[in-house]
Amino acid sequence: MRNILLTISYLGTRYHGFQVQKNAVTVAQTLQDAMEILLGRREDIKGCSRTDAGVHAGFYCLNFKTENPMPLPRIQRGLNGLLPWDISVRGCREVPEDFHARYDVLGKRYRYLIWNSPARSPFWEGRAYSYYPPLDLEKARAVCRAYVGSHDFSAFCSVKSDVEDRVRTVTHCGIEREGDLVTFTVEGDGFLYHMVRIMVGTMFWVNEGRLSVEEIPAIIASRDRGRAGKTAPACGLYLDRVFYDLEGLRWEEGKDLG
Repeated sequence: MRNILLTISYLGTRYHGFQVQKNAVTVAQTLQDAMEILLGRREDIKGCSRTDAGVHAGFYCLNFKTENPMPLPRIQRGLNGLLPWDISVRGCREVPEDFHARYDVLGKRYRYLIWNSPARSPFWEGRAYSYYPPLDLEKARAVCRAYVGSHDFSAFCSVKSDVEDRVRTVTHCGIEREGDLVTFTVEGDGFLYHMVRIMVGTMFWVNEGRLSVEEIPAIIASRDRGRAGKTAPACGLYLDRVFYDLEGLRWEEGKDLG
C-alpha cells in the first residue's frame, strides 16, 4: 500500500469548499472523480484543512492510500489532464505510511487579497475583495501587531464552531500594498473557523473608525464574538502554505513537494 501526498492549487469560486458535501460541487469531489477515472477506484482522501465556499488555495495538501503501481509523474500528469482549469496538481510524492495531511500539520499561512480602489477590477472579481475606503496601512499594521502571540481567539471565531480549545499562536501578521492590491498575511500553528476573515473584517472596522487599535487587546481578552468586526467575504481568502516536518526536514519557503 502506497501513501501518496498531493499538493494542489485551486480557485474556489465555483466550489462549495474542499470537503465533500451532499448536493454541492466541491474540490474534493471533483478530485476524486478524476482519481477514479485514472486509478480505477474512488480512493479516500485526507485534506489538510476545510475551506469555505469561495475560498481559494495556492498550496493545499492531501494524501491518499492506493495499491495502484502507477508512477508518480503519470499520476500528476493524468490528474491534470482530467481536472478542470481551476484545479491543478502541483506536486506528487510518496510519504511514510503513517503520514496524515491534516494531523501532521505544524502550521499554516493564509493570505487575504484586497482590491483597494474606488473602482472595482474585473480582473480580480471573485479573487480579491473590493474594498472602497482608502486603507490606512499604518493603522492596519498596528492591528496586525496586536494579533501576534498566543491568545484565546474566541472573539475571532464563528459562533457556529463547536471547537472547545480556541487558543492559537499567531507567529506573523502583516500587510503590504502593491498599487491597488493589498495583501494581508497571517501565519500560525492553526486557525479557527472564520478566524482570518474576522481578523480582516476587524481591521476594516478600525480603518473606518468603528473600532480603535487600542481596543483590539480587550476584544481578544473578552472572547466575545460580538465585540469583533464583521466576517470579511470568502473571495479574498487563500490558503497560501502548509508546513510539515517530513523525513526530518521542514519544507522551505517557496519549495514545492514534487
